[in-house]
Amino acid sequence: MKRGFYTIMAAQFFSSLADNALFISAVALLRYMHEPDWKKAALVPIFAVFYVVLAPFVGAVADSLPKGRVMFFSNAIKVVGCLMMLLGAHPLPAYAVVGLGAAAYSPAKYGILTELLPPSQLVKANGWIEGLTIVSIILGAVVGGMLMHPHLFDLLLQMDLQHHFIDRHISSPPKLAIAVIMVFYLLASVINTRIPRTDAPLQPLPKNIFSLLPEFWQCNKLLWQDKLGQISLASTTLFWGVSGNLRYLVLAWAAAALRYTEPQAATLEGVVAIGTALGAVWASRIRLERALDVMPLGIAMGLVTLLLIPIKTLWLAVPFFIMLGGLGGFLVVPMNAMLQHRGHSLMGAGRSIAVQNFNEQAAILGLGVAYSFITKCGIGVYGAVAFFGLLVAGCMVLFQWWHKHNLAQHPAEIERLLEQARNDDLHGH
Repeated sequence: MKRGFYTIMAAQFFSSLADNALFISAVALLRYMHEPDWKKAALVPIFAVFYVVLAPFVGAVADSLPKGRVMFFSNAIKVVGCLMMLLGAHPLPAYAVVGLGAAAYSPAKYGILTELLPPSQLVKANGWIEGLTIVSIILGAVVGGMLMHPHLFDLLLQMDLQHHFIDRHISSPPKLAIAVIMVFYLLASVINTRIPRTDAPLQPLPKNIFSLLPEFWQCNKLLWQDKLGQISLASTTLFWGVSGNLRYLVLAWAAAALRYTEPQAATLEGVVAIGTALGAVWASRIRLERALDVMPLGIAMGLVTLLLIPIKTLWLAVPFFIMLGGLGGFLVVPMNAMLQHRGHSLMGAGRSIAVQNFNEQAAILGLGVAYSFITKCGIGVYGAVAFFGLLVAGCMVLFQWWHKHNLAQHPAEIERLLEQARNDDLHGH
């Protein structure tokens, strides 16, 4: 791996750690404010709003500037969202601003991989990126829980008796956690400035930014028409749509089944992350041209999810979440790599990732709104578990049939695309 790859990994680690700690803190802040459960569930879709709205533009922006610079400003926007929460803004719109920063960050983060590395290293690179991201999720859950511990807050209040800064500006344990999380975003921003420029040419933005809209939809159409891209895009869209909402679903299940608070339940998200990391690292061994062979694991993942319904004890929950995470990690890493490869070949790195984000975040937004609605209607967490499990299993069966149909109807086209996946010289390396 090139040296710049490790700088990208370091920046991604701290930014992702902050993202995951902030989610736990935002849920706790809403609870502290005595907001209803459906508003807590709404944190997931509200985060996705800017991903969907700005999708036609953020990819082009990522391709028009050095991607390290884009990542720097994206983390700065996340800091603004944190400041809004500290200054008294409602957590939902403030969290949407953090989502704005994340929407701008993602095309640059993934797009630079295809500029820096040859196709043969994409699966491995994605495996390590996803694995490190999972480690940051684990630590983010732990850090978020630790920072909200009442004893820590009381200790700081005692140390600050003279100046009364904390009780005036950081009035609760969740706000203390958010204040510390800002430091992680700032650290990620500093590391972003060390990401090297690649030799990939910059693509200037058009004078009329809205002219990007038809271009974006054309890029979206191209990826959905590609015989390998369409399957990997459908699979990752489904995976992230469900996984994005699983973040809150785990917290809700832990509260219902184990009577856990948010800091306690956050440790279970860390357990899921451990399994995902193991699956992601193991999946990094898969060659790019074999990426679509992992689809049966998606069916298994959906069916396994249903087993969560009867679980009522921690000693059963821990191995279950490790297994569920492992299946997800093994599925998504090869699919992401294939999607990046096809997207880069068809339209460029930044635009391709923006298309991917649009579809995946639209799924998170749609499923999140549905989850918030059924929660508001009184349907419990176990009904939500059954809904998501059956949705994943059913859709993955459909995607597998779709791929088999393509193999039967377009064998020459698919073989040509697979040959490109085997060729490291495709992008001039």
